[in-house]
Amino acid sequence: MAAQEVEAPWCARLGSAAAEIGVTLDGVQTGRLWQLASLLRERNRQVNLTAVDTLEGILTVHVLDSLAVVPHLGGARRLADVGTGGGFPGLPLAVACPGRHFTLLDGTHKKIRFVREAIEALGLANAVPVVARAEQYRPAECFDAVIVRALGKLGDIVRVTQHLLVPHGVILAMKGRYPEDELRSVPRGWRPEVVRLHVPGLDAERHLVRLQRPDV
Repeated sequence: MAAQEVEAPWCARLGSAAAEIGVTLDGVQTGRLWQLASLLRERNRQVNLTAVDTLEGILTVHVLDSLAVVPHLGGARRLADVGTGGGFPGLPLAVACPGRHFTLLDGTHKKIRFVREAIEALGLANAVPVVARAEQYRPAECFDAVIVRALGKLGDIVRVTQHLLVPHGVILAMKGRYPEDELRSVPRGWRPEVVRLHVPGLDAERHLVRLQRPDV
């Protein structure tokens, strides 16, 4: 099947599924996300970036899972995606939210090389790749929000990312099942709020933990 014959239905499904979770994408944005999916599959044959590399899997597990956070970004304008890996959720968020700026942070050079290539290929002016471990990174300007996906337990996430936040900043931790045990490890003063996310086509549970930084 020709690539364009696959692209059209993939983009159509992306657009309708994104609308289902409250995210409106135009044709340029769905086209960029298709380009990202294609580039990820191509590079994944050379460098191990993800275990999920089918178009269906990328659509659901990576792209839509990332976009599910959009309705919960609030007023944050400067955001850091810590432990971005192959660029998720940062790259889809940068495509969907051109009015916000994203710094995509990871300590693995090969992954940031891909992220940099994707940013250039997609023409994203609102995304910057950085090779660094979160606990060692000292940005020139702190962030309104830090987003993490599959980075560890909540207590550890707070410990390694809190210095990246402005006063009253938030940590948005993407989780699978309701993290009941992890909530007990949240440091004193942080106010957790848990929201169940809906990811069309994904049977597994998804939750977002919003951690408000204590008054400082």
